[in-house]
Amino acid sequence: MSSNILDNLKIILVVFLCVALLMPVVMKIANHVNALDIPNERKVHKEPMPRLGGLAIFMGFLLGYMLFCSQTPQMISILIGSFVLIIVGMIDDINPVRPLFKFSGQLVAAIIVVYYGNVIMQDISAYGLYINFGFLAKPITILFIISIVNCLNLIDGLDGLAGGIATIFFITISFIISIMGIYNGLDASLSLIMIGATLGFLLYNFHPAKIFMGDSGSMFLGYMIAVISLLGFKNVTLTSFLVPVLILAIPILDTFFAIVRRLLKGESFAKADKEHFHHQILKRAGNQVKTVLIIYLIQILFSIASIVYVLGNPKLGQIIYVILLVIIVWIVATTNIVFDRTKLIEKVENFKSKKITRSKQNKKIVKK
Repeated sequence: MSSNILDNLKIILVVFLCVALLMPVVMKIANHVNALDIPNERKVHKEPMPRLGGLAIFMGFLLGYMLFCSQTPQMISILIGSFVLIIVGMIDDINPVRPLFKFSGQLVAAIIVVYYGNVIMQDISAYGLYINFGFLAKPITILFIISIVNCLNLIDGLDGLAGGIATIFFITISFIISIMGIYNGLDASLSLIMIGATLGFLLYNFHPAKIFMGDSGSMFLGYMIAVISLLGFKNVTLTSFLVPVLILAIPILDTFFAIVRRLLKGESFAKADKEHFHHQILKRAGNQVKTVLIIYLIQILFSIASIVYVLGNPKLGQIIYVILLVIIVWIVATTNIVFDRTKLIEKVENFKSKKITRSKQNKKIVKK
């Protein structure tokens, strides 16, 4: 990344044009190999949709690497790991595979970047606390990467949603880097490359979408977000572990709620449903565009809080975080994102009704 704004815009524009020009070609390939997302009862779209958008995003990333990045062992590890995820994702996009197969690909990609690239979260700091993971650093880093990969995978449910959230993340990191004046890190170059790649994709994915990113795209974007976050720790771009986590508050919280929801129902974590955060907002907003823009706004507010937190006013940043989290809690409490409120209300009413009936019966017995 250069300190020259025009140089940075050139990186974004070159990658953007690459992805934008490749997308129609990828759409034809997807239709040819039958990589189509078929509508069903839990999906929002009504017609079969090509879903190899991740391939064009990855090709744009490759071009950006060749033109604007140095060939280092660390960068090579990122390339190999991303290639593994793209292959696994494309296989799933063409012919859906078992979750274990996808998880295996995610694990291999994470191991490569951790052990070969030495991209490790050795320690974290938050609210004045400092924790060094020691010998657990590598396993924890692998878990972090896999978790972020799946967060993006789960949030990819509406036109432009996952791509937009990823774009907001990359723009936020680039802005922090620019303000802090740390231009020589790999995280800086990769953030700009990924901005161009995701914007090129959104040109075809924002509602009404012409193509979906598929698992190839969502896993790759999640992987790049995790890697850039870890590189940011090393380059002191991100002064706290909380920064990337809170920038990604919506997909991370949505994943957490999905796990709790499925635990309460006794269902498998891998089982898909239609109760995610974006589905709940969609029920209220009424259409995809409003829903996606609302989530963009919440995500941008988390990004602003993170920028404020990093750039010198942690207390104000924390206040904004708390306000936003209160809003999220309110949404959770008034929707079915964790539990079915309708069934819960019915159970409460039935319990009250039975209690009243028993009370009346007891009074009759006493009178007798």
